[in-house]
Amino acid sequence: MNQPLQNLEQLLDRVGELSRHNDRVSIEMVVESIGSRSFGPLLMLIGITLFSPLSGVPGMSFFMGLFVLLVAVQMLIGRKKFWLPHFILDRSIEHNKLQKALDWLSKPARGIDRVLKPRLTFLVHRGGSYGIAVLCVIVGLSMPIMELVPFSSSAAGLALLALGLSLVVHDGLLALLAFVIFGATFTLIATNLL
Repeated sequence: MNQPLQNLEQLLDRVGELSRHNDRVSIEMVVESIGSRSFGPLLMLIGITLFSPLSGVPGMSFFMGLFVLLVAVQMLIGRKKFWLPHFILDRSIEHNKLQKALDWLSKPARGIDRVLKPRLTFLVHRGGSYGIAVLCVIVGLSMPIMELVPFSSSAAGLALLALGLSLVVHDGLLALLAFVIFGATFTLIATNLL
């Protein structure tokens, strides 16, 4: 059984192992290799998507909101692994393309791992992770409104990225930062819509 992930480098190494031993790597293989810690990396993926220029694509905030809800509800009900439909799990990428992406991400991951460390862990374990899941439900439900306020979905994406990272590295201080970013995002939405 895989040991729990402690940092981003371990996450990239685990995915890299799949890349070295398989011609193609599917989403299902990645989720299986990450195991019970798959919620953090999935929140990171959603956050990166929303923080990127893709957040400006009409309907992207709504779609990512549904994805956030799917992740958050499964966290709330206590699932050990993230569930996805098979037509998504079966999607795959060639190992050489995946390895190129992993190589590109390794240097930033080392830098991030130097800064992040386990602290205030009660915010990312058990009761704290339920708080994160509840916040994600609120964000997921708010995403359609974010379509109306420029840059609000990008700010939410940054916060989701921080939450995902905090779950992976057990950094409660980073989770607190994400809560502050969410608060600023909701203030931005309120001031623009009222």
